[in-house]
Amino acid sequence: MINIGNIVTKQANLKANKLAVYDQPNDKRVSFSELNNMVNKIANTFLASAVGKGDRVSILSQNCVEYFALFFACAKTGAILQTLNWRLADQEISKIMSNGDPKVFIYQGQFSDTAEYLKSTENNVTHWLGFGPESDNSFYTTIEPASTHEPKPDWTVGGEDPLFILYTGGTTGESKGALHSHLSAYFGMLNQTVAEGIGPNSVYMLTGQMFHIPVLLAVNYTAHGCPVVLMNFDAELALRLIETERVSGFLGITTMLNWMMAVEGFEKYDLSSLQCVQYGGGPMPSRVIKEVVEKLPCRIIQGYGQTEGTTMTFLSHEDHIKAVVNGENSERLLSCGREGFVTTVRVVDELGNDVPLDGETPGEIIVRSPANMLGYYQRDDLTANTIKDGWMWTGDIATMDGEHYVFIKDRAKDMIISGGENIYSVQVEEAICKHPAVLETAVIGIPDDEWGESVKAYVVLKPDTKATEQEIIDEAKKNLASYQKPKFVEFIDELPKAPTGKILKRILREQN
Repeated sequence: MINIGNIVTKQANLKANKLAVYDQPNDKRVSFSELNNMVNKIANTFLASAVGKGDRVSILSQNCVEYFALFFACAKTGAILQTLNWRLADQEISKIMSNGDPKVFIYQGQFSDTAEYLKSTENNVTHWLGFGPESDNSFYTTIEPASTHEPKPDWTVGGEDPLFILYTGGTTGESKGALHSHLSAYFGMLNQTVAEGIGPNSVYMLTGQMFHIPVLLAVNYTAHGCPVVLMNFDAELALRLIETERVSGFLGITTMLNWMMAVEGFEKYDLSSLQCVQYGGGPMPSRVIKEVVEKLPCRIIQGYGQTEGTTMTFLSHEDHIKAVVNGENSERLLSCGREGFVTTVRVVDELGNDVPLDGETPGEIIVRSPANMLGYYQRDDLTANTIKDGWMWTGDIATMDGEHYVFIKDRAKDMIISGGENIYSVQVEEAICKHPAVLETAVIGIPDDEWGESVKAYVVLKPDTKATEQEIIDEAKKNLASYQKPKFVEFIDELPKAPTGKILKRILREQN
């Protein structure tokens, strides 16, 4: 039976003294043997405290080695890890915590005030454990006496047993807890292994936060016996870590890659260790994709996934080269590729019938995969609306061409209807991003007495650049029908985003 916790046991046997984790924010380097010892101490402490199969363990922390170890410790004992987004307000964290109803709450010292607030709310937590500066360090004093021997719970753990709860970014409303099993994590990792081509000398840099799905990308490298570099993203720091730690791969969203390439002296950094860079978290303008392909000395792939479905489709490096270098099928830079190794993808109408494979007829993406979630935790009603007859309905509107390339047009709730015409915000955003001063943009529909909705664009400009509202509208007009162009443009310093990097358009809509 597959148990994700056994990953560290295996690598501790094979590569005991090799580097497993470099925790850059806390300047800690941990070998596979040391990591496994920490994991076992946590696991044995849980079992001794009657925390076991099915019990929830919450963590509120930025990226660190303790977070990583806790992931594997929960896996070994059968406890379910509930990850909490530290960027949220205390009240929102409390709501999410209530959904999981944890028995154990573990927090990094900088979030001690939030922990105190949560203690005052109604909950069933029996163990509050802090670690690091500004904490009572109760986490370490509690696990220190425990054995480093492999834990032996009185039950079998693995397979379809729940492993962790990841909360959706809430791009269209309330966050929901996607419950994943050992198997769904394993198959999501398998999809990534095939797409990335992970080798024995690979080194992974985790740029995202561990409370969301990118944590599996890091765990996957651990499964291959490869070091993982943990960081809290900063563009210049990322370049420096690639150079000093000989990083071979990472996942970057559009903003991350834009800022990295804009770092002064970018061309002086030694990036020769890079083997494969993946981008995702939302559509990337083709102009930026071309710049990435030209500036990074490695394979480039795109991954499309969701909290609920881990990894689902990939646009291969070969597709990027054909489009950027050879000028072949350049339109595919606007697609998210084809279904992954263990995944089946369809685009269907509201009745579940496949739309024509003409690259023009829109429908909803549905996915059947062993990497899909078990369901939404404690929300059978939402699960029933999302998983039907084994297929997960994503809420993403797309077309599919004759070779099964998927072109995402919009979230179903983000489509704009103006004068009876459907306008896909992604298409408008792509047109606006052709302006050289635009860093990123988000397009929404706002109420219009005459047309029902009008198109409004929020635009973030690159540092030290300028553009006017009319210039942005004129740029969009070059590639759009008249009714599709933005009627209004507002320049802002940054776009509101979920932890995944997805833009929170609902927040923008609330401002209108």
